[in-house]
Amino acid sequence: MNTSNKLAIALSLLISASSFSAFTLAKPTFSSETQLPAGTWLDLSEDLCNVAQQTHHYLSQGHAYDPATIHGGTTPWLKTPPERIKETLTFICDVVNEDQQAGRVSRLTNPDFITQHFELVRWSPDQQRANQLSEGKPLLQRLPADRLLLTKYYVRLTDGQPQQTQQTPHALYGLPFDEAHLTLAEADAKRDEITRYRYGKQAIVAKETSSESSYMLNLAPSLIWLSRSDLEGALLQGTAVVDEPNGQRRYFNVHRNNGIAYDRTIRPEQQERYWYFKEVPGVLGYGKDADYKIPIKPQVTVAGDIFQLGLGRLILLRTEEHGQPVFRLTVMADTGGAFHDNLYQLDWLSGYYRDWDDYHSNNRHIGDYAEAWLLLKR
Repeated sequence: MNTSNKLAIALSLLISASSFSAFTLAKPTFSSETQLPAGTWLDLSEDLCNVAQQTHHYLSQGHAYDPATIHGGTTPWLKTPPERIKETLTFICDVVNEDQQAGRVSRLTNPDFITQHFELVRWSPDQQRANQLSEGKPLLQRLPADRLLLTKYYVRLTDGQPQQTQQTPHALYGLPFDEAHLTLAEADAKRDEITRYRYGKQAIVAKETSSESSYMLNLAPSLIWLSRSDLEGALLQGTAVVDEPNGQRRYFNVHRNNGIAYDRTIRPEQQERYWYFKEVPGVLGYGKDADYKIPIKPQVTVAGDIFQLGLGRLILLRTEEHGQPVFRLTVMADTGGAFHDNLYQLDWLSGYYRDWDDYHSNNRHIGDYAEAWLLLKR
């Protein structure tokens, strides 16, 4: 066989392989099911009701208040009447309250009750989109056809200082002074004029450790001072719980960002996306502005693509924990920069931890993938 024929055959095989790969990588699917596999059910129904109730309050503001997320789905694969999402959240609390009054074990841990009272919509991941972003990401490269990538986020416990020190050179800043009294709409109308849109993260952190260390203090108030690793954790997780030297515990949540999208192709510390924070009374999830965000609880909250699926989805997860299947009910009451056009992943709020070592020691037994069902009250 001559060289030209060999090249032609090799090219043909390469094209065929690529076509086969593209063909076999599925788009997301949402299909009705009537049965659930075996597994252990965890009972966190009181916290689940709390998040369901708080999310329902947000949804009750109506579509016009937040059209980006208060809807029943915008994808061609899944559309749900928005009222069914609210009715489902109401039903969750009705069941929890009835069970508590009757002094019985939560019926939300009974698979027969779940299949009787909820429509089960099995969610299989968007493998095509995951494949587009899989370079250097083994978990995406190994994404199963029938399970979502289940990452875990946490509320970061950290130590902070009221003043800048050598160990804590980076601040969480409140809104810059030039928009402190502006609504979000008013501020966005002045996008070309206000401080928030002028700086990326790299410029801000560089100034803080240079001769211009006081530069940002002329533009925005410092709320608390952190180490670089704690700053990165706060920016990534969206929340920081800070213990001050006097023993006071303070909570900070993201408020408004600089308008630069999160780039999933680079490491978190290299990002230009930057958040300004607000001190809050507790841990908060999604809200279009810090003036009204949803209070959330660990282990019953997931972050996801609320822009495509709609805020407030009740999601049943089946994970592998210590090698055994475990069911847990969650509410999609949060999101993040990684969840635009992302129907292959959920991010589970796992708990409150001081650092990655603390987090890993408490979560290493939980698998990286999960079966997922969207639940709707029948």
